[in-house]
Amino acid sequence: MRRLLILLVTAAVYVVPDAAPCFAHSGPASDTAVFRGPDEVDPSPEAAAGGDISPTGPDRSPLSPSAISDISATDISAAVAAGGASDVGVAVLDLESGQLIGQQGDRPFYSASLSKLVLAVDALQQPLSDEDRELIYRALSVSDDEAMDELWTRFDGMAAIGRVAAEAGLTGTHAPADPTQWGEVVVTANDMVRLYRFILGSPVRDAVVEALSAAPATAADGFDQAFGLLGVTGAYAKQGWMYYLPDDVYLHSTGVLDDRYAVAVLTTSPTGSWSTARQAVDAVSTALLAKLGVNG
Repeated sequence: MRRLLILLVTAAVYVVPDAAPCFAHSGPASDTAVFRGPDEVDPSPEAAAGGDISPTGPDRSPLSPSAISDISATDISAAVAAGGASDVGVAVLDLESGQLIGQQGDRPFYSASLSKLVLAVDALQQPLSDEDRELIYRALSVSDDEAMDELWTRFDGMAAIGRVAAEAGLTGTHAPADPTQWGEVVVTANDMVRLYRFILGSPVRDAVVEALSAAPATAADGFDQAFGLLGVTGAYAKQGWMYYLPDDVYLHSTGVLDDRYAVAVLTTSPTGSWSTARQAVDAVSTALLAKLGVNG
């Protein structure tokens, strides 16, 4: 990441030179909540209203009741509104039924350190040395930027992002325009919950869950990463944060709750304030978790 002026903390917190404008989101941004089934097909009217369109039949295992079945579009909109001035993309996926709810789930955001999770999925499927495994563990747990710098080079980060996107069915995730800027991988909230679903059904599950479950409140560079999902009972999370000139703050919280729900809260705050951005992520996350029956 040679062209960075300031490397502030883990999760690719940095200032880009030349006062570059905030990443321009492509495509129209919807203000309505989206409810979809397991394969992200065009939903039926029932599914659009939040119905379960997961497979049925004699081979389907009985499911415990899903908390998201009772979450309405109005509930999601209210949770997103709690983010205030921040642009927010939200997705919640029931990992048993495949039911997906969210708002602006396909809106693109710079990944910050969420790219560490994407790259780790690819790297963990390749022959690894003990040093490689330690770098992956540090990138996922304490969100070590130096570890990610090394992994990005060793495991061909630019191509790795595309490989994982294809393998996991991520439709809005792609490598950065500048190959030196792994914090500028593009992701969406919907893709992040899809990625967790893929991870939990793959051979990389144990290594990823172990590392994320060990994430401390203080990251490798001293940043307090205990916001959003991190620290919530029954959850493990990967966080991301990045400062982008002139004054955009990217702050993301993604993870899995009770091994049942994958949750992604992606935000961009135009205020330049970490405290304001943190308040936004915490407010959105708290509102979502309350609807899932979690009080913190």
